[in-house]
Amino acid sequence: MSDSPAGRLQALFEGHRLTPTQRRIAHCMVRRAADVPFLSSVELAELAGVSQPSVTRFAVALGFDGYPALRKHLRDSVPAVAEEHAAHNEYQQAVLGEIENLRHLAELLADPTPVERAGRLLAASRPLPVLGLRAASSQARGFAYFAGKVHPDVRLLDEGGTMLEDRIDAAVRAGASALLCFALPRHPREVVDALAHARAAGLTVVTVAESAFAPVAVHSDLLIPAAVGTGLAFDTACGPMLLGRVLLEAMADELPDAQARLEEFDAKAAARGLFVD
Repeated sequence: MSDSPAGRLQALFEGHRLTPTQRRIAHCMVRRAADVPFLSSVELAELAGVSQPSVTRFAVALGFDGYPALRKHLRDSVPAVAEEHAAHNEYQQAVLGEIENLRHLAELLADPTPVERAGRLLAASRPLPVLGLRAASSQARGFAYFAGKVHPDVRLLDEGGTMLEDRIDAAVRAGASALLCFALPRHPREVVDALAHARAAGLTVVTVAESAFAPVAVHSDLLIPAAVGTGLAFDTACGPMLLGRVLLEAMADELPDAQARLEEFDAKAAARGLFVD
C-alpha cells in the first residue's frame, strides 16, 4: 500500500460499495488528500458539492462512528514526511507532492496486469481513437503522437463539440474496438457523455484518470489511476503523462511490427535531415 495521502485514501475506500454521492466525496478527498485530515465536515461538503449529512453518512459507510472519527484516523496516519514538506516553500512542496504521486504510481504498477491488458486492447483496435479534452488534451496529443509511430491508425479526439460523437461513430464503423481516454480535472461533461456514447457503440473504454472515483469511472471498462498534483494554482500531471508512456510501451509490446516501424521512421528521418544531432 502506498504511503502517500492519496494512496492511503484509495486503500481506505477499496471494497466499499459507495453511492454516486459518496463516490463524489471520495473523489474530492483523493483530489485534496493532503488537506482532508484538517477539513471540517462542512468544508469537505462544500468542496465536494454535497450536503454535510452526506459527509457524515459517508464516514459511517466506511465503518466509522462519524466524520470526526474518520478525520482522526486520517490525522493519525499522516506520515512524518508531511512535517518535512512544511519546511519547504510552495514550489518545492509541489515538486515533492509529485514525487509522492509518482511513488504511488510505481507501487500501483507492481501488478502489471491492468497495464498489460490495456496494451492488448489498444494494440488490437484498428483504428485507435484517443480522447482528451481541455486539461487532458495535451496528454492525449502526446500519446497519439508517439503511438502513431508504432500503431497503423491512431485518431486523436482532442476537440469537443457536436462532431465528437460523430468521430467516435466513424471510428467504430472503421473497425475500432477500444478507445483510450485521458480524463483530468476539471472533468468536462462532454467527456463523460462521450464515454457513455462510446460504450453504447460497442467500444471498450480504457481510461487514465486521477483517481478510481473520478466522474468518468462509471463509463470506463478499465480505469488506471494516476494522481495529479494540486499544490499550485493549476494542477500538475506528471503521473498521468508517465502512465501514458507506460501504456505506449505495453501497446508496442503487443504490436509485432512496432520495432520495424520505428526503424523505418528513423531511417526516413535521417534521410530527410529531420532532427539536429
